[in-house]
Amino acid sequence: MVANRPEVNDIIVRGGKQLAGTVITNGAKNSSVALIPAALLNKGTTILKNVTRITDVERQVETARSLGAHIEWIDTNTLKISRPDHLDIDQLDPQSILKGGRASLLFLGCMAKEHTTFRWPHSGGCKMGERTITAHRHSLHDLGISIKTEEHEYIIEANSAHAGETTLYEASDTATENILITAATIPGTTVIHFAQANYMVQELCFFLEMLGVQIEGIGSTTLTITGKKDISVDVEYTIAEDPIESMMFLSIAATTRSEIKIMRCPLDFLRRELIVLEQMGLSLTKSKEYVSANGKTKLIDITVHPSDLKAVADKIHATPYPGINTDNLPFFVPIATQAHGLTLIHDWMWENRAIYYTELNRLGADVRIADPHRVFIDGPTPLKASRIVCPPALRPSTIILVAMLAAQGESTLHSVNPINRGYENIFERLKNIGADIEILS
Repeated sequence: MVANRPEVNDIIVRGGKQLAGTVITNGAKNSSVALIPAALLNKGTTILKNVTRITDVERQVETARSLGAHIEWIDTNTLKISRPDHLDIDQLDPQSILKGGRASLLFLGCMAKEHTTFRWPHSGGCKMGERTITAHRHSLHDLGISIKTEEHEYIIEANSAHAGETTLYEASDTATENILITAATIPGTTVIHFAQANYMVQELCFFLEMLGVQIEGIGSTTLTITGKKDISVDVEYTIAEDPIESMMFLSIAATTRSEIKIMRCPLDFLRRELIVLEQMGLSLTKSKEYVSANGKTKLIDITVHPSDLKAVADKIHATPYPGINTDNLPFFVPIATQAHGLTLIHDWMWENRAIYYTELNRLGADVRIADPHRVFIDGPTPLKASRIVCPPALRPSTIILVAMLAAQGESTLHSVNPINRGYENIFERLKNIGADIEILS
């Protein structure tokens, strides 16, 4: 539970209404959870601003504190982080990892710098099929660090850590981040081939550069890192905005046929999504570009206008950056329920996630499973109220909320903790633009 906020278990959504107003995109969740362990490389004081205040971030904070780090919220969205002289693995709180997501793996790099052998619990997170750590294991092995998987934990051997060259086993944002954090304090030059260039990876690079780590190739598939044996600098960094949150509000506006202005949208990480939305007939007005407080990320404001939507002829599928983000793909599902024609969505990355899309059928959608990775959505269909329990996954739970906002009548959404994992104060923010949501605490 996020500090000082009541726990929300269930909500009532009285939908079928057009919304109106302005929303501001918050700081990126996936950047926040990466920069907390990265800050533990620094013997100086780190100030992180625009940190999204959600349960996944709180789990990272809890993990860092249990290792001995001093962390305090100096205002609502600003963290002050000071690491101890020695990260104490014996005091690690496994519950913060079990309750959190795979971002806990990002502590391995800072731990490997100080411990030649240590154990690390398996993480929790979304339940969407088998998620191995092969990409992490393969590349860390190339840097002299071995990971052995046991039933409930990993055993890490880091006594032979060295700079080197590695090619990622698969397209993985988290594995790219893990190698970046690990290589940052290994003297010498490390090269990552098939590196991912998604927003959270680029942001981690920007932060490591502020720590004095030299990185070449940011935004490309080849990263060259010149590590520093010791990092001790007082830094202040502001996290850029979350493209996944911007996409959620785009989906809400399109599905409910509402006029909503979404401010501070990270343009470079939404370009493909915007092309598809415009092909579907969504009317958008875009502002001139400006720059986020990190000095790097391009932003625009997007106003969505009520539109008659149509299905696109081609399938909608995710690809590594600069393609459609896999976390943004589910938000096309509720949009497609209101589009004329047949939409094919191919969710190739997760074995089970597409199955959750059929939950929208309980709200009157026509979603048909072609196979475990593909669904056909026939639209438009009038959405109606229902009672649904959130699946144990963030994005599938959120698209049920999106559809409920468009569904006529009073819906109940139970066990909304998966949504709280990804979006700060989301229900109040939706109420501010006209959503009729009753929170049952």
